[in-house]
Amino acid sequence: MSTKGNDAERAKGRDTLASDNTWLTSLKLGLAYLGGRAIWQKRGVGAILRFERVRARQGTPFQPLQSSEITPKFLDQTVRALKHWKYDIVGMDEVCRRAVTMPAHRRFVGLTFDGASKDVITSAYPVLARHRVPFTVYVPTAFPDGLGEAWWLALEQIISRESRLSLMIARDDRHFTIRTASEKYELYVFLSNWLRSLEPPDLSVAINDLCKRYSVDLAALSREAFMDWEDLAKLAADPNVTIGSATVNYPALANLKDAAAWREMTMGRAVGEAAFHREIRHFAYPFGDRDSWRRAHLVMAEEAGFDSAVSAISGIIEAAGRTNLHALPRIDWDGRLQSLRAMRVLLSGATFAAVKPTRSDL
Repeated sequence: MSTKGNDAERAKGRDTLASDNTWLTSLKLGLAYLGGRAIWQKRGVGAILRFERVRARQGTPFQPLQSSEITPKFLDQTVRALKHWKYDIVGMDEVCRRAVTMPAHRRFVGLTFDGASKDVITSAYPVLARHRVPFTVYVPTAFPDGLGEAWWLALEQIISRESRLSLMIARDDRHFTIRTASEKYELYVFLSNWLRSLEPPDLSVAINDLCKRYSVDLAALSREAFMDWEDLAKLAADPNVTIGSATVNYPALANLKDAAAWREMTMGRAVGEAAFHREIRHFAYPFGDRDSWRRAHLVMAEEAGFDSAVSAISGIIEAAGRTNLHALPRIDWDGRLQSLRAMRVLLSGATFAAVKPTRSDL
């Protein structure tokens, strides 16, 4: 991938580091399992699993978002394994209750899906309904309205089919050669990081300009990839399904001024409540990693009246109020890691540091 300065090298380093970390994580978790840590060194009382897309494996060499995908088969295996390991699979209301009470006899797992992807209802729901287990879907309301912009999917599509790419970055005309899969991965990391750093209006301008240059219908792509209100109504009718909020437009809240972040959080909730005629009590920070939200947003979530707010920061849940309900950790499952042994180690909490109390009296 050709570019100016050291941007390509930094992107390549991040991409290589991510691959290395996945391999090292798999190895360490396997060793921990074989050493018995997943069985004897449990920490906390439960965990929340974070998923996004659920679909069959794709056979293409360029899949920059593969880590956010699992197959229906693996989801089925996960639910069966959780039952076999004697975990209680619970909804978010019960997660909150167990997080503030004394430890129960059995550990729990909450299943959550971010973004309201279309394959949640086409591929995930048949599996979960068959097992009759509860789960939560966090909805950014612009997407079922057909107004959301899934820039990450558009970027994937453009890079996948092009061998050269040109765009403006900081008023500078940039050109990239991306003939190999490796070069495409490098560019995807570089551009997605750049887009994530922009304020929402600038991000929208940038991705729409890129889509116009390379004939991608961003609106159609986004509508096709996400559930509409009819799909969500079918899920909401199931008592095992909790509908949560994930703002309106799914921005990284850290890129917004406080007033704009507040509007995103409260309007997303208001639209969801109007659509489903019920209270929306649970929230997910868009993207959820450490760079996407701040402590100020935790306070906003609480002031907005949400019972809980979940992140994508890995961790385990402690009982008796030791885990802040508006900064709940989740195990952001890497779909490239098709290992139930690894999942069992992570769910045990053995690999995570102890949670520090969030109340002064603990």
